[in-house]
Amino acid sequence: MRVLRETWLLLVVSLRSLHKRLDVALVATVGFAGVVLVLVAVLSMAAGFRHTLRATGSNDVALVLRKGSGAELSSTLSLDQARRVGDAPGVAVGAHGPEISPELLVLINRRERRSRILANAPFRGVTASAFRVHPHIHLVAGHRFKPGLDQVIVGRAAEESFRGLRLRDRFTSGGVRWRVVGVFGDRGGIHASEIWTDLPTLESAYRRGDSVSAVYARLVSPAAYPRFRANLLHNPELSVSVHREERYYARQSRGLDRFITVAGTIIALMMGLGALFAAANTMYATVSERAREVAILRTLGYHAAAVVLSVVAESVLYALSGGVLGALAAFLFFNGFEASTLNNFSVVVFRFAVTPSLAAAGILFAGALGFLAGLAPAAAAARRPIAAGIRAL
Repeated sequence: MRVLRETWLLLVVSLRSLHKRLDVALVATVGFAGVVLVLVAVLSMAAGFRHTLRATGSNDVALVLRKGSGAELSSTLSLDQARRVGDAPGVAVGAHGPEISPELLVLINRRERRSRILANAPFRGVTASAFRVHPHIHLVAGHRFKPGLDQVIVGRAAEESFRGLRLRDRFTSGGVRWRVVGVFGDRGGIHASEIWTDLPTLESAYRRGDSVSAVYARLVSPAAYPRFRANLLHNPELSVSVHREERYYARQSRGLDRFITVAGTIIALMMGLGALFAAANTMYATVSERAREVAILRTLGYHAAAVVLSVVAESVLYALSGGVLGALAAFLFFNGFEASTLNNFSVVVFRFAVTPSLAAAGILFAGALGFLAGLAPAAAAARRPIAAGIRAL
């Protein structure tokens, strides 16, 4: 208890004289703030992308692809196979029959609104059942497309990101002049980056016959998935792979998530090294300035451990202050910031997500750097002979 009391008194005395070295203290604090700002901003990009993909999936929906296909774009199934999926045990049955949604996914070139470069936009052909299997899809403007017509509805993110996709706009693709008749939302999911139209119309425009990319099936309950999956995998007339929708989309985010996390951590560590040296210089300056004062206190009986702890505590305090400022700046400037990236060769629009856990992790990272930065100056202060400190000017 004595050491802690002495540490507190030394820390208070040091902070009271902070105005004498405010410039170097600000350099250290701003350095930590920059580290946390970059770290939290980069990791919030991964968190936002991960949230967008995971928000798409549901645990009572199964996704059926051709065997060996890792994604919809490389998968091809026939409508006959889709009907067989609907006959499998565990599929929910509604007023219109089995709750399945055969869907065709193609990519079309659209010019991005901000960069004006050509990018791949996902164009999905669906039937009326898609809106029952994906109940989170909801119109925010206009109306649904009518089967057999050259009408499309576009996700809100696609409308904002690509040129020519506003309500009542027209664009040409697959030899068809499409007309935008509606805009839909997807509860923050990936489908908001897509364009939707009538399945037979899209099949005809791209000469796909009666083929689809995937079949989504709504199950009677999440517990029905194992029986549903086993039935399809053991059906000799089918050659398919079966996935829970939520797990499928979660896996889609892993590659980019890992890359962003690793890259962001490396960048933060490199910047953190600079902040660490800046903080260490600040604490060396503090120790040098207070050498005589510390020596007198040591003569009066203050323990060397209290000197060490007070120096480290001051360094951590600078770091935590910078960490809070950096996390706050990341939230103000990046939370909700819209960006886009490639996923399976198509553009996915998402928003940065500065979560409380990311902010806390950034602040703790700064605190750890501050602790390391204060160790060497603290040890130097404790080892300094009392006589040398008293003679210091």
